[in-house]
Amino acid sequence: MYETTFPNKRFRHTLEFLKKHVSTSETILDLGVPNPFSEIMLQNGYQVQNTSGEDLDNDQSALQSSNATVVTAFEIFEHLLNPYTILQSMKADKLVLSIPMRLWFAPAYRSKTDPWDRHYHEFEDWQLDWLLEKTGWTILDRQKFTNPVKKIGWRPLLRRFTPRYYIIYAERR
Repeated sequence: MYETTFPNKRFRHTLEFLKKHVSTSETILDLGVPNPFSEIMLQNGYQVQNTSGEDLDNDQSALQSSNATVVTAFEIFEHLLNPYTILQSMKADKLVLSIPMRLWFAPAYRSKTDPWDRHYHEFEDWQLDWLLEKTGWTILDRQKFTNPVKKIGWRPLLRRFTPRYYIIYAERR
């Protein structure tokens, strides 16, 4: 199926969290194009449809036309300029969302080769909580977790002990 060792600890943790809150009988709209984790969801019996790569900041039609009961957004909100509008545009009443958290010892990620692979937002947990509250969502479960990297240095050492990812399960009020 998938490895539970580096670098897929994040996938294992995310799948366990998803299984805790979402039944395989529910339909999922996964924000973003098909990716390794959407494949893991399919392999685990979930009914998953992905968005098509449209710029969700400007085009929320996929959110508005979907009849999915759950929206998943795994490491996508940090790339968006306007997550507020996206959270308001969702028709589904359930949301599973994860983000890489802002770390005091690392600057926001910006790819040197891909102009689209940038983090506009790197949230602290309270900022994401506030955004969800302001857009009508109630957080029912949340977890933070580490995802160590196989590199040598101070930042990789700090990442072994400092939570990097924040995942939430929320329902619309």
